[in-house]
Amino acid sequence: MNDATHLPELAKRTANVVETLMLEIRPKLMEAAFSGRVGESHNARHSDNFLSVHDMRMHDRYRELMSRHIESFIYASEEADPQIVGNERDPDLCVLVDPLDTSELAVRGLLGYTHVMIYSRALARPIVSIVGDIYHHVRLYLAARHDDGKDWAYAYTTDGGCHALRQRAQKNLSESLLTNFLMRPGERFLPLSRQERLMSALDRPTEDGKRRGRVGVDFGSVSLCHVAAGFTEGVLEFAKGFAIWDLAPGHYILHSAGGTVLDLAGKPIPLDYNFNTLADIAHAMNRRQKFVAAGSYELAQEILLHLDLPE
Repeated sequence: MNDATHLPELAKRTANVVETLMLEIRPKLMEAAFSGRVGESHNARHSDNFLSVHDMRMHDRYRELMSRHIESFIYASEEADPQIVGNERDPDLCVLVDPLDTSELAVRGLLGYTHVMIYSRALARPIVSIVGDIYHHVRLYLAARHDDGKDWAYAYTTDGGCHALRQRAQKNLSESLLTNFLMRPGERFLPLSRQERLMSALDRPTEDGKRRGRVGVDFGSVSLCHVAAGFTEGVLEFAKGFAIWDLAPGHYILHSAGGTVLDLAGKPIPLDYNFNTLADIAHAMNRRQKFVAAGSYELAQEILLHLDLPE
């Protein structure tokens, strides 16, 4: 991995694992896209989610490759129950993985992401988080806790570029691109379309008379990474909520870039995910979190102000 000399060793090694797996899976996904043989499997854990042989291949490979860099850890993947890897009975580190996010689109050759977050149970917080974009020029979004105790976030491009992610100048809602995972018509698109006050606020002209507010579609943790990079201004998820493997990796990256993630009551969502025991981790894997994420606290609050929620 280029331009990574500034990273802690564990972050560098994890980034190399993610890049290795993206290189391995990309040609297989493109073959699926062009042939139409997507390898769909029955999803016993999440019956409403698409599952393919590629998801399971990535699941197995993450466990294998991370075990070369971490002697013992709890492996918490979307595709299986949490398990201890290695000889320690109660290891500190928990490796949270969504092997192939948006796999239904990945096998069509459109979009595909992979998430891994390393959480220290002793510190009760993440210490490394990486979201890999399988098809995009920006190939990695990464956050890490450095030796000085500070969290830093970066984006890496395919041409070897490294960009530190920092809080951008604040924008108002009327000049923002706000995204939502609106692909599911009944679960998310229709509830969003009924938010008339929010839509009116987005459509309000700015001082020069132009209407700059926009609504876009985005996906899982990468949506929060796009806010961290300043590509979008905010993410809204109020209808169903994100599972922890979709929210947590991007949450830590956005936090490290100076952004904000609030629950729908306006309270900051903590980085402590209560991974105290295997039972706690299994419980966390079954929860869903509704939230607003933005580049600034003020914008997150403005979004909430215009959101109509059930009593």
